[in-house]
Amino acid sequence: MTDDQLLRYARHLLLDGLGVEGQRALLAAHALVIGAGGLGSPVALYLGSAGIGRITVVDDDAVDLGNLQRQIAHNLSRLGQPKATSVRASIAAINPDVQVNAIVRRADPALLDEWVPQASVVLDCSDNFRTRHAVNAACVRHHKPLVWGAAIGWDAQLSVVDPAHAGGPCYACLFPPESAHTDEACATMGVLAPLVGVVGSLQAAEAIKLLTGTGTSLAGQLLMLDARQPGFDRIQVARLPHCSVCGTGGSAPGHP
Repeated sequence: MTDDQLLRYARHLLLDGLGVEGQRALLAAHALVIGAGGLGSPVALYLGSAGIGRITVVDDDAVDLGNLQRQIAHNLSRLGQPKATSVRASIAAINPDVQVNAIVRRADPALLDEWVPQASVVLDCSDNFRTRHAVNAACVRHHKPLVWGAAIGWDAQLSVVDPAHAGGPCYACLFPPESAHTDEACATMGVLAPLVGVVGSLQAAEAIKLLTGTGTSLAGQLLMLDARQPGFDRIQVARLPHCSVCGTGGSAPGHP
């Protein structure tokens, strides 16, 4: 590590369980962030400021005025610009040493099969079930850890899918893709601005824990938050034996 890095990451170096070796692991890591909106903004900014060496941001949307209530990586000067490139500029303003790859495309299965294998950890910050299921299936297929979060209205959820966690469920175990789910748009349902900041920050923290081998992850657990009430609810969740993605009837090659 350089002298500048020792100064920049000094507060990490002082942490038990992280320290110099943990920071080196972060500098060598590659995080794939799907979505550059309400969740993707704090995720990308905190991963960048924490010193993740490479960050790839995938989003096909452009910044508009209605985003600025909660999507803190963007600003008025970037209205109309792709969100992925806006996030790249925001990270560069904080930590120019981070290599940020902005991909202005929808995260379809072909793109995911190209980029998920290259990642050390994947963070799903998307806002629809179709993308979440595609990201989950790609992570299971390529044996990559996934940190997913969701927030709408006053409510949020967060969990980790870790191939190293025996018996842990994937996203499809909790929300089977064959079930009927209705995607609720923020434009029609609303979302509390600080709520996505809380969830995105927790996603970034879970990713850092996975990359440094520190603490206990949320694998096998579902964290839920109702922002109208104090505190979190956490429940144990198990893999579905016949999950169509990760179970015995799943299609992911080589996955138990």
